[in-house]
Amino acid sequence: MIWKVFINSIGAPAVEPDLTPISLHEAFCFACTPEVACFNACCRDLNQFLTPYDILRLKKHLGLSSEQFLAQYTLQHTGPESGLPIVTLKPANNHDLLCPFVTEKGCSVYENRPSSCRMYPLARAVARSRETGVISERFMLLKEPHCLGFNQGSPRTVLQWLGDQQIAVYNEINDKLIQIISLKNRLMPGVLDLKSRHLFFTALYDLDGFRSRIINKGLLGDFQIDSSVLEKALEDDVALLEVGMKWIEYALFGIG
Repeated sequence: MIWKVFINSIGAPAVEPDLTPISLHEAFCFACTPEVACFNACCRDLNQFLTPYDILRLKKHLGLSSEQFLAQYTLQHTGPESGLPIVTLKPANNHDLLCPFVTEKGCSVYENRPSSCRMYPLARAVARSRETGVISERFMLLKEPHCLGFNQGSPRTVLQWLGDQQIAVYNEINDKLIQIISLKNRLMPGVLDLKSRHLFFTALYDLDGFRSRIINKGLLGDFQIDSSVLEKALEDDVALLEVGMKWIEYALFGIG
């Protein structure tokens, strides 16, 4: 299996971070509060990827449609390895690349902050078995030179940290995205054509646009879906994202 490491650093550090493997039951100390001298430092030099579930939570928090959120707060790129559309958070300015949601008191969207922010200071490596489809995970402790948070807080195990940060639902949905990327790399290596990239972006990132196209343009076509599942998806963004992921596997790779 090939392990992909997701560095959950918010910024792109100028110095290579120290990555130390750590098990679920090993403890570490860490806290980030206004009393720590480096508070908010990691919210600068922004280079942060957003997952579809990150966007779902953030646009709801801000009371925006997905189209409005994407236009106001994100930039779109093409992944150099996957060839798939990827979305990054747009900095508040081009001077210090500050996160648009950070304030002097901290994060203004804290309860719905992205998965990378929740995981920090951990990094998560994942691998998917081609034979069984099972996803395995490993964790590393990420220590960046600027961060003084390791001198704070009481010891907590990795398992306790993950629970405290309520990261499970993020990882569960993000891992389904990893499965799609794995399928894409195996079945359709290289950059997708323009139409396929647009379908992928709409179904996973622009959920309100996806819902509108299902209702008004019959976007799902001959994709087989239970009526009760579709009904729920048209009312609930999480259910719609699940449908979008399944539909992408069908529309792009003929699976399902």
